[in-house]
Amino acid sequence: MSAAAIDAKGFSAPNTVSVNPWLIAIVVALASFMEVLDTTIANVALPYIAGGMGVSEDEASWVVTTYLVSNAIILTASSFLARMLGRKTFFLICLGIFTVSSILCGFAPNLNALLLFRILQGLGGGGMVPVAQSILADAFPPAKRGQAFAVFGIAVVVAPVVGPTLGGWLSDNLSWHWCFLINAPVGVFAIALIAAVLHEPAKNQQQPQDNSFDFIGFALVATFLGALEVMLDRGLEDDWFASPFIVTSAVICGTAFVLMIPWEMTRRNPMIDLRMVASRQFGACFLVMLATGAILLATTQFLPQLVQQDFGYTATWAGLVLSPGGVVTMLMMFVVGRLAAKVQPKYLIIAGALVIAASMYGMTNVYGDLGFWFMARTRMLLGVGLPLIFIPIMAASYDGIPATKTDQASALINAARNTGGSIGVSIVSNVLTHREQLHQNRLVEQVVPSSSQYQHTLQQITNFFAGHGSSLAQAHDQAIQWIGQQVQTQASFLAYMDAFWVLMLISLSAVPLALTLRKVKLGGAVSMGH
Repeated sequence: MSAAAIDAKGFSAPNTVSVNPWLIAIVVALASFMEVLDTTIANVALPYIAGGMGVSEDEASWVVTTYLVSNAIILTASSFLARMLGRKTFFLICLGIFTVSSILCGFAPNLNALLLFRILQGLGGGGMVPVAQSILADAFPPAKRGQAFAVFGIAVVVAPVVGPTLGGWLSDNLSWHWCFLINAPVGVFAIALIAAVLHEPAKNQQQPQDNSFDFIGFALVATFLGALEVMLDRGLEDDWFASPFIVTSAVICGTAFVLMIPWEMTRRNPMIDLRMVASRQFGACFLVMLATGAILLATTQFLPQLVQQDFGYTATWAGLVLSPGGVVTMLMMFVVGRLAAKVQPKYLIIAGALVIAASMYGMTNVYGDLGFWFMARTRMLLGVGLPLIFIPIMAASYDGIPATKTDQASALINAARNTGGSIGVSIVSNVLTHREQLHQNRLVEQVVPSSSQYQHTLQQITNFFAGHGSSLAQAHDQAIQWIGQQVQTQASFLAYMDAFWVLMLISLSAVPLALTLRKVKLGGAVSMGH
């Protein structure tokens, strides 16, 4: 087969001509699905981990923090390591580390061992996703990238939704250990497939690579991202800047950031190409992915929390609220994959941002009588909007990027998604905590025991409990407790309304950013397979 024919089919090397590129897409997406799943699957298992290991939930929450920090750190070095070792070798090493460390997490004898294994798991998993993305970018020509990214997008967008549902079911019915052990058979299967179907791309002889490693740049970037993740994840629990630990983390984060900029700007082979981040096209994509990550992870974490806390759902039913949205997202990924070959990314991103904003606006009307399907429909609307942003932003981010920098572009886009997710969760956590306190104080001001309305309500509720078998004294105490619970519940609803307003504004921020994107060359309609 000629080189021209190879290029026309979208392969990057002669030794890949016999491999269907869609098989490559499915295999790397499967591995990425496992990694992203582990960012949320452990969240619902924290009470079980704390109970099983005899530690507090605050201590157990480091199981999530350590994974996020190590994940962020390895992202910065993934482009260099993939270039030095080769993508296939690096991908297999990362997948092997992730699989083995998952097994070790499942059999961890104590919390310290579990945290160590979670760090290893984060290091292995963090290197997989950006390399998977760059593999797809090089395996498919621009005309087919939208559809290829649709397969990858299912993994990255649906996995956080599946995580809480699966983690809750495993913890409720088996044990928290299976939240990690479930990765073992999938990991072994993925390793075998990747070893069989994935090949290294041809070396670019015209543009030799500088294989020197920017150790100082890596240390500065890793310190900045690691300290930022710690601040975002631990800030609310440690009372932010009232905590010496958070202050120290902030100083380390700020110092690393200030030193990182001049150092990376003056390197010939920087760990992060800041000029690429500052460019109009890639910079706008980076910021939009930050916002998308914030909305994806924040809604995935706090919608189940809302229905459990204020509607009395079990962990399993709370996870099921997300499931219809996950199905819609999967279907929309393929629809948007086709649209991406015909419609400019900026218009798809704007449409997605407006749909997500409509979804968040719908949730600003939350109140106690809402049913399961209201929550599910809102999540389904979000499931329509996320692919409209996710696929075009990945395709647009590679526009104008030379082949030698696709690994670094992938790493930066995934760092934006991860960091954006942490920022979104942190923002919503703080909005909920502080606005609930504010609303509760305001509502308590209206509960005046001397008022006729309060006395009338108290009498009605007392009569209700007395009619159900309580003595008059007990019924009176129960009525006062009920009124207090209603105040707290209403304050919680009002706080969630404020949080969804904030998420709506974050989604709308993508509109002006999308308008700055330049037009890209579009391909014709292509079938999903061969």
